[in-house]
Amino acid sequence: MYIYNEIMLNNNLRSAIGKNLKKIRQQKGISQDRLSKLSDLSLNTVVTVESGANPNPTIDTLSKIAKALGVGVDDLIK
Repeated sequence: MYIYNEIMLNNNLRSAIGKNLKKIRQQKGISQDRLSKLSDLSLNTVVTVESGANPNPTIDTLSKIAKALGVGVDDLIK
């Protein structure tokens, strides 16, 4: 049960990061391609984080995305 709960928590967090990223990015009128350039990340990285397909985005990746969007990392993971 513990492992299942941990997996569900991780899935929910990934889902929250992707949803928050997409919401903030769209509110700011920035495309995924533009965000990738602003954050100095590959387009694939931005797409996989936003879609939740990247199971463990690094804090460095989240920091670059947050900085490019002008928000804190906590805004992406809340």
